[in-house]
Amino acid sequence: MAGHTVGMTRLTVTRGDITTQDVDAIVNAANSTLLGGGGVDGAIHRRGGPEILEACRALRAGPLAEGLPPGEAVATTAGALPSKRVIHTVGPVWHGGQSGEEDVLRSAFENSLERAREEGLRTIAFPAISTGAYGYPAEAAAEAAVTAVRDWVLANPGALEEVRFVQFSEHAHRTWSRMLEDVLDPG
Repeated sequence: MAGHTVGMTRLTVTRGDITTQDVDAIVNAANSTLLGGGGVDGAIHRRGGPEILEACRALRAGPLAEGLPPGEAVATTAGALPSKRVIHTVGPVWHGGQSGEEDVLRSAFENSLERAREEGLRTIAFPAISTGAYGYPAEAAAEAAVTAVRDWVLANPGALEEVRFVQFSEHAHRTWSRMLEDVLDPG
């Protein structure tokens, strides 16, 4: 597991399945409906069980009737997952980088970290938000994510113990590990 300490927070990259991570919160790369989907979203809903879908339906019936906007984040139960909470966030769809996608992606990470802090959670695991069906290039997504997390952690010292980037494939793991090194140890 590659990692660096930023302030008092450990930033790590690991290869694995986000649904099996033993952390306080895992982040779901959700769609705006919050009602499940493919990729990470589908895996979290399947593995977490019906409690997650019920919590998301309650949000849709109340404060998020129009859905969760891209870049925003909301926490729910984790159901049968080993984590305490699932933080759902919607990343941007890639349109060539000309439509503010990086700002939305950074917001997705920052707002997820903020929800974790608000709930007193100390460890959080992220997938590669927007790099699947939403088409965000892996290297650009990794750079935006690591930079956003670094900046948030530096602005909120001691708020979290660990931020973990969980990558399913070996290629993604190598990309994110390299980006962690490039952003956090550029010398």
